[in-house]
Amino acid sequence: MKIGVIILCRYDSKRLYGKVLRKINNKPILEWISLSIGVCQNIDKICVATSNEKSDDKIAEFCNKKNINCYRGSKHNVAKRFLNCAKQFDLDYVFRINGDNLFVDSTLLSQMVDMAMVQQFDFISNVEGRTFPFGMSVELLKVSFFEAIYKKYNNERHFEHVTLFLYENPKVGNRKNIKNNKWEYLPGIHLAIDTFEDFKKAENIFQHANGDYDKINYSFLNKMAKEGYLS
Repeated sequence: MKIGVIILCRYDSKRLYGKVLRKINNKPILEWISLSIGVCQNIDKICVATSNEKSDDKIAEFCNKKNINCYRGSKHNVAKRFLNCAKQFDLDYVFRINGDNLFVDSTLLSQMVDMAMVQQFDFISNVEGRTFPFGMSVELLKVSFFEAIYKKYNNERHFEHVTLFLYENPKVGNRKNIKNNKWEYLPGIHLAIDTFEDFKKAENIFQHANGDYDKINYSFLNKMAKEGYLS
């Protein structure tokens, strides 16, 4: 069983251009994400899936420099890019992580892999109901299952938003939604890097962690939210 993570990203973000390669503590956001994923022992492959547009050459060059697997595909059909990347690297299960989700919790990834292996889920997510922060979304898909449902996609929104079809059809597949019942101050908190203000908030989080990225977990962020630093 081969488990992978696909980080979906583009360089020409309209609200914060080049955000995935903006540096915090001397490392680009994309590098921080890959380092966090890399500590998971049950992850076999980390891949970046970007577009074949010239504007994304910088992402491909960065991946080549850092020896990170990079797949390039359709700009607008993100679902196809995601699926083709998973198939190219012969993955059985694949996590979908967005390139603006800086604060990936590696413990949750490991827990989700264990769940999928034991109960053979097609889809595991912490998105529905939004009990986790925006920007800490994690989805794990069985690749054969996703390939089958992709054939049912029939509008641009499905192609652009990779798993939207699944949220619109909650009875499709054997699935699990993970709820946050522990960190009471995290629901509704916005941690995705969408704007310059979000980027500055991320810098502030690093400062509170004294630059120690490994320290930034759910418990740490919950404490920051409780103290009003993430509002």
